Amino acid sequence: MIVLNKKMKNKIIKYFDRLFPLNRSLTGKDYQKSLNILKEIIPLKKIDFKSGSRVFDWKIPLEWNVKNAYVLDRKKRKIIDFRKNNLHLMGYSEKVSKTINFKQLKKNLHFIKEIPNAIPYVTSYYKKRWGFCLSFNQYKKLKNQKYNVKIDSEFKKGKLSVGECLIKGKSKKEILITSYLCHPSMANNELSGPLTLFFLYNSLKKKKFKYSIRFLIAPETIGTIAYLSKFKEKIKKNVICGYVLSSCGLNKIPHYKKSKKGDSIGDIAMKAILSKKDYKILEYNPIGSDETRYGTVGINVPVGAFLRSDFDKYKEYHTSLDNKKIINFNKILENIKILTSVINFINKSDFYISKIKNCEPFLTKHHIYPTISKFNSLNKAKKITSAIMWIIANSDGKTSNIEISKKSGINLNFIDSTMRMLEKKNILKKLS
Repeated sequence: MIVLNKKMKNKIIKYFDRLFPLNRSLTGKDYQKSLNILKEIIPLKKIDFKSGSRVFDWKIPLEWNVKNAYVLDRKKRKIIDFRKNNLHLMGYSEKVSKTINFKQLKKNLHFIKEIPNAIPYVTSYYKKRWGFCLSFNQYKKLKNQKYNVKIDSEFKKGKLSVGECLIKGKSKKEILITSYLCHPSMANNELSGPLTLFFLYNSLKKKKFKYSIRFLIAPETIGTIAYLSKFKEKIKKNVICGYVLSSCGLNKIPHYKKSKKGDSIGDIAMKAILSKKDYKILEYNPIGSDETRYGTVGINVPVGAFLRSDFDKYKEYHTSLDNKKIINFNKILENIKILTSVINFINKSDFYISKIKNCEPFLTKHHIYPTISKFNSLNKAKKITSAIMWIIANSDGKTSNIEISKKSGINLNFIDSTMRMLEKKNILKKLS
């Protein structure tokens, strides 16, 4: 196992090194190149959405590509150079070629005084403008002189792509594992999630599971919204729970942000596995990553987020300091182990649906309720009656036996045996 882990770790690092320099965004050649690199690990099927197409309330933007970008001083020295670090260029900057004074340049510069050695990550996806990013230390060296600004970028009709892959289980019910891929040259915020996702797939692909496992990679927010606009009903029908993998490469304890539902089989499974070690639970809130898209009105699929820091609660977030130096690749291996255990836990769950569609069944008719009711006469039957009532109240095809056990406080084995009895009585139908 140690040898395998070492081999996997070295492989993860090699893919990290290939992916890190690329100028990923919502669209573009480097995003497509990143998907093609990852296809070496996982047989991704690409789903394309054309520029200008409507996805719910959103519109797919034009494809953006950059050849070069820099700022020259009066001695024609490159004082800001996109090719040295692609974070130097504000994302989705429009084409520019002109000479301007320092006052004009300053209006289009971005830096962080509080972190003077960091280049910030800045984008302007939905409004045409241009800009450069630099460290505050670099900014302080600029002089009051003329500067030549060059941005060789293009906007064109193209596509936004989402990648997916399915490990088929015995059931059509699915566990969703998803991450995003749309940030240039950031390690924890960008690559820790996809690398965990793809090597998780690699470790699970030959195993047999009850539930299917869907792996999804998309540009954050709009990519997921686009995917849901096309597959909303399928996702709502089949996905029993899911996890967004994000910012999970730091040398910190696992963090889990609960789904909006808060007590789904996915929430229960994750907490059960993490309870064996130090961890932190984050309550659901609508600010975060794509778990919020799955939790929106009209979707309401229980998706939580697995992290090693609350999204933006680490100092290197969205800066050039989010680089290889802060990544602990052993934690990515640990992520894979944790998620494998979570998936195994979920695969122990069952889903039933009531065959009695209107109100609750008349249990006496089915010979599973006492025919006489008097003080203390129900003591022996109280436990099974309670289990039956909890089961019937929650057998909607979406609430698992594990969730019912958790809600009711009744032992899982007893819930299972009662469910099997109700199935034999033709009151419940097993879905998985």
